[in-house]
Amino acid sequence: MIALISAAIAPGLALLSYFYLRDQYETEPIRVVFRAFILGVAVTFPVMFLQYVIEVEIVFSNMLLQSFLTYGLLEEFFKWFILYFFIFHLVEFDEPYDGIVYGAAVSLGFATLENVLYLAVYGLEAALGRALLPVSSHALFGVVMGYYIGKAKFHINKKLFILVSLLLPILLHSTYDFILMSSQNWIYYMVPFMLFLWWLGLWKVKKAHILTDAHHNTRVT
Repeated sequence: MIALISAAIAPGLALLSYFYLRDQYETEPIRVVFRAFILGVAVTFPVMFLQYVIEVEIVFSNMLLQSFLTYGLLEEFFKWFILYFFIFHLVEFDEPYDGIVYGAAVSLGFATLENVLYLAVYGLEAALGRALLPVSSHALFGVVMGYYIGKAKFHINKKLFILVSLLLPILLHSTYDFILMSSQNWIYYMVPFMLFLWWLGLWKVKKAHILTDAHHNTRVT
C-alpha cells in the first residue's frame, strides 16, 4: 500500500516542484501552494460524483460531447473556479509567474487524488502510463490556465484573459479525452498532442518569466 501511494503521488509532487522552483523572484509561501494543492484534491470528489451520474444516466452518447462536457468542461471549470475565487485575490499572488505555480498546484492536487484512486483499482503496473499522460497533462492544463490568470491579474484587460484562462484549458482537455475515446490507435495521435502540450506549457512558462521581469522592472522604476 505504501508503494502504491508513493507511486501515485510522486509524479504530481515532482511536477509541482519543477514549476515551483522555476520561479525566478520571490518563491511562493509553501503553505499557500499547499492550500491550493489541497483545494485541488477536495474538488476531485464533486467532479467525480457528477461524472459518475452523467455516465450512469448516459446523458451524452456522442463522444465529442462527452469529452467536452463530461471531462473537459467539468474538470477545468472546477479547477478554474478554485484558482479564480480562492487564489486570484491573495496578496501572495504578486507577480505574473505566480499564476503558473498556483494553476499547477490546483491541477496537480486534482490529478494526484485521481491517480491514487486509479492505482488503487488497477495496480502499480499502471503507474508509468498514468504519470506520462493524465498527471502530466493535468499539470500542463494548469500551467496554461495559470499563465492567463497571472496575465489577467496584472493586465488592464482582465476580463479577456480570465475568459481565455478557462476556455483554452477546456479545449485542450477535451481534445486529450477525445483522442483517448475516439480511436483504437489513439497512441499515434496522443504522442504528437502531448509533445505539443509540453511545448505550449514550457512556452507559457517562458512568457510568464518575461511578464514577471517586466513587472519587477516597472516596480523598480
